[in-house]
Amino acid sequence: MKSILEVLQIAVGKSLVASFGEEYANTDPLVNATNNPKFGDYQANVALSLSKKLKQAPRAIAETIIANLEVADIAQEPQIAGPGFINFTLKPEYLAALLGEIQGSDRLGIEPVEQAEKIVVDFSSPNIAKEMHVGHLRSTIIGDSIARVLEFQGYDVLRLNHVGDWGTQFGMLITYLKEAYPEALTTADALDIGDLVSLYKKAKVRFDEDADFKETARKEVVRLQDGAADNRHAWKLLCDQSRREFQVIYDILDINLTERGESFYNPFLENVVKELEQKGLLEENDGAKCVFLEGFTNKDGDPLPVIVQKSDGGFNYATTDLAAINYRVSEDHASRIVYVTDAGQANHFAGVFQVARRAGLLPETVQAIHVPFGIVKNEKGEKIKTRAGKTIKLIDLLNEAVVRAKQDITNRLKIEEREESEEFIDNVAQIVGISAVKYADLSLKRITEYKFSYDNMLELKGNTAPYMLYAYVRVQGISRKGDIDYSELSGAKILLEEDSELTLTKHLLQLTDVLNEVEKDLLPNRLCQYLFELSQKFNQFYDRCDILKAAEPQRTSRLILADLTARTLKLGLSLLGIPVLDRM
Repeated sequence: MKSILEVLQIAVGKSLVASFGEEYANTDPLVNATNNPKFGDYQANVALSLSKKLKQAPRAIAETIIANLEVADIAQEPQIAGPGFINFTLKPEYLAALLGEIQGSDRLGIEPVEQAEKIVVDFSSPNIAKEMHVGHLRSTIIGDSIARVLEFQGYDVLRLNHVGDWGTQFGMLITYLKEAYPEALTTADALDIGDLVSLYKKAKVRFDEDADFKETARKEVVRLQDGAADNRHAWKLLCDQSRREFQVIYDILDINLTERGESFYNPFLENVVKELEQKGLLEENDGAKCVFLEGFTNKDGDPLPVIVQKSDGGFNYATTDLAAINYRVSEDHASRIVYVTDAGQANHFAGVFQVARRAGLLPETVQAIHVPFGIVKNEKGEKIKTRAGKTIKLIDLLNEAVVRAKQDITNRLKIEEREESEEFIDNVAQIVGISAVKYADLSLKRITEYKFSYDNMLELKGNTAPYMLYAYVRVQGISRKGDIDYSELSGAKILLEEDSELTLTKHLLQLTDVLNEVEKDLLPNRLCQYLFELSQKFNQFYDRCDILKAAEPQRTSRLILADLTARTLKLGLSLLGIPVLDRM
């Protein structure tokens, strides 16, 4: 079903043609929801934008538009405000009819897209032989939410985990392990992942300081790339161990990914360089093969290069990313490729996208989109680290959130003098703790940095996951108290008489528009803001309107409103990767 916004846009669009001719058929009607009820529910600003072209006063244009508008079935007589704004106030009976339509829909009236194009979402992307740390949190959570929204909208989404599983790091590690712990190269899980990370750091120090070690490490990389059996076996053991560690975190966060690491594209790298050479894009600079960018210069004004083959013949991240783009276009048939990484990689992707376009690897029909985000800081505005100055492991951060949620729940149960089983408390703590971490991240505009605070994210008040979850629990509490089966209310008459009923209804009916915005701009915080305002409006409705004690048919109508609120919260939270609870 079309959203109210779409219905009004179509109506104003038809009026523009009727008023001023076919040349205005594609004019944006500039209809938006209002922020202030005194201006109605929706407002069209198109009259102001046409004033210069039509050489008429905006109010005169607005009058002409209204004369040709056909909205009597859905709104009261449109009003002109200020210099020429057209205000629409929706009829309660129209709103009630729409509620009835979405009540009987599993998707709350939201139709999937007509053409299920293929979209690749590249996110998370940790490195093998390293533990996932707090820096991986945002890419993983934001990427998952974007993928969920696109999937719900009906797109064919390929969720890719571009793990760092190739290159110099393995030469360093293999060389060091041959000296220190050779059994780790032949036996699965001979070392704990934490020990492996520690040894990797020691290997990096040796690589930076010991010329002989560096040369040996490079030879081991060549042997790995050439398929030497011992190095390939060691590499596979290290990858498998890291993969299992990653999966522990992905299971906690309920993240589904298809792994396609850097090694997957290794066979295609030489062809990428040849392709660039054939297109006449390659230039040699200090022995390295480069593509010099258009519009990107250094401080001296010289064009910046994208190096695709180093002077020693090796390849780098840019080469792999170009090969990945080529594969995703030619083999995956993606129409959009979305990269969710920190804002610090913006220049890298801008360069890679430009080279891919100029080389014909990325046709104009395919979008490549970098989705940047800011870093996570502690409450003092510093990078999150342990007391010893080390980066906090992601698993430790998540476990701490659950521990704190459990303590908070236990304290509340004591205050309320409620007794619950340990199983109930553990389940609620797990869901609330992890959901709080996710929501705190997603509720902010991703490009901003944010301060990580367990206390703030676990608050029962404000724009937090517990606040949303509590609103859902409240609706289930109504069901338990009144012995209500919401599924049996279908088809009942809906009455909207109180202001809080109308306010809640209008907000419920905006979900389609919000999801369209998230799909377009890839900003999950817009969905969070919608759900927060929905929870607020429901709580106001709950406080001002008797539900179970109301007389019929008002009682059933209000129960339907409560149920639709809960279903909308459940759907919206699921698109953020957050499950709901019937009790807290």
